[in-house]
Amino acid sequence: MKVSILIPVFNEEENLALLAKELLQVVNGQPWQAELIFIDDGSTDRSPQILQELAQKEERCRVLTFSRNFGQTAAMQAGFEHATGEVVIPMDADLQNDPADIPRLLAKLEEGYDVVSGWRKVRQDKWLSRRFPSILANRLISWWTGVKLHDYGCTLKAYRSSVLKGTRLYGEMHRFIPVYATWRGARVVEMAVNHRPRRYGKSKYGLGRTFKVLLDMLTVKLLGSYSTKPIYLFGGLGVLFAFLGLLTFTGVALEKILIDQWPHKMTMLLFSTLLCTVGVLLIMMGLLAELMVRIYHEAQNKPIYLLQSDLHPTTPSPPSGPAQQEDNEVTQPELDPTPTAQSGQGG
Repeated sequence: MKVSILIPVFNEEENLALLAKELLQVVNGQPWQAELIFIDDGSTDRSPQILQELAQKEERCRVLTFSRNFGQTAAMQAGFEHATGEVVIPMDADLQNDPADIPRLLAKLEEGYDVVSGWRKVRQDKWLSRRFPSILANRLISWWTGVKLHDYGCTLKAYRSSVLKGTRLYGEMHRFIPVYATWRGARVVEMAVNHRPRRYGKSKYGLGRTFKVLLDMLTVKLLGSYSTKPIYLFGGLGVLFAFLGLLTFTGVALEKILIDQWPHKMTMLLFSTLLCTVGVLLIMMGLLAELMVRIYHEAQNKPIYLLQSDLHPTTPSPPSGPAQQEDNEVTQPELDPTPTAQSGQGG
């Protein structure tokens, strides 16, 4: 078995030499082959030079260099596309992920799982700025997607390459890969991993990414539940808004008819008009989305399903040889050379 270890790098010059040393110590002597793929995400320190020297010294190391900073999701996408192993393991370059956990992830994967997601059960980060927002986000994502994981933000995971085939990541969607894998029918399990305090450098993430996670959740829900039936989402919301608008208008109209009160209800009348207008726009948006979905799938001959296997029933082929030829001669009906009257008339 060959294992591809992916390490996105952005300004980690103090950590790279130590990380490479630890990784090589772990992979040496293992029964599986390993390749180390470092993805330099537009680093502005000495990281590119260190990675270049490392690639020249160690043949198992490969370095992909971006022209500028594209983000961790783009770095992981590049690593997935260039990995050649049957198993792909991404991890951070800040030394907080422990390379010694890699054999444990592989052992768990061999139990029959397709994805083993790392769980930083004892996390070595600041409580207010890192751990508390992460706890809230993980619980919200688990509830929203239905995939129950304690730690979506842990980069250290093990994937079978077949699970990642055809995966396209945008924005900051790398943390939702287990969700995509589950939708594909993959078996996902979570395992506690060691998490170490950061020794050098500073974290590239803060509270600002919380809002990005919330927006990504909406995208994931749309792609997962309504990618082939957007009219159910937009049309459902449109019908709801239109119904509320008609209900409000009915109340205003009845009050005018029954007790002749109208001037002070103009605000409610405008509000009902707004609700109905929004409802109609949402329904039209759903119809346009349906057209776009059909163009997307039919223009590329892209199916709306994923096959896990395709089994064909096999029939035994007849034996060849003289005996079979004799059987064929016996069972084959003789052709009457005399044309029938009907065939003669046809001629």
